[in-house]
Amino acid sequence: MKVLPLLATLALGIHAFAAEDGFIPLFNGKDLDGWKNNEDPATFTVTDGNLVVNGNRSHLFYDGAVKNHDFKNFHLRVELQTFPSANSGVYFHTLFEEKGWPSRGFEVQVNNTHKDPKKTAGLYSIADNFTAPAEDNKWFVMEIIVEGKHVVTKVDGKVITDFTEPTPAAPPPKFEGRYIDHGTFAIQGHDPGSKVLYKRIEVKPLP
Repeated sequence: MKVLPLLATLALGIHAFAAEDGFIPLFNGKDLDGWKNNEDPATFTVTDGNLVVNGNRSHLFYDGAVKNHDFKNFHLRVELQTFPSANSGVYFHTLFEEKGWPSRGFEVQVNNTHKDPKKTAGLYSIADNFTAPAEDNKWFVMEIIVEGKHVVTKVDGKVITDFTEPTPAAPPPKFEGRYIDHGTFAIQGHDPGSKVLYKRIEVKPLP
């Protein structure tokens, strides 16, 4: 067996697997290119390849070229790590707003030990999860899959939320904008006591 042809074959196999995977990075690990902050720029920084979220309330909206930052059906995959008492969130089907909590779209909660009883991977105030599916100080993978009116979230491959929006949609009071539509993604900076690292943020657009 010749080593060089074998290595070439393995390299091709790895490349083919990556191509078939179909996920497109939204965060480049170097800076915030393609993202737009709405309140406090100091809340979001990039260190050692990670998006560091720690500071005053602020939201970082994806504003890049992938799908012209407008997604309907998709599979979002995020690798992240929470620290004790941290609260954050990942929004989808949202739009940029200058200030405040995003009024449109869904928030997928990120919270393993914060005092808020609504825990990681629940759809905040729509289909909440009250048991933390991950631990602080450890990396985990959270997935959000939206197809039509069906939303599934997973943590490390385990389904946490399986929600189908009724017809017509019935969002609760104070969350009137939480209905299936289309839009961009946003990362939440909740408060100065909440520190979260995001290592990978990648999406696979779906038909």
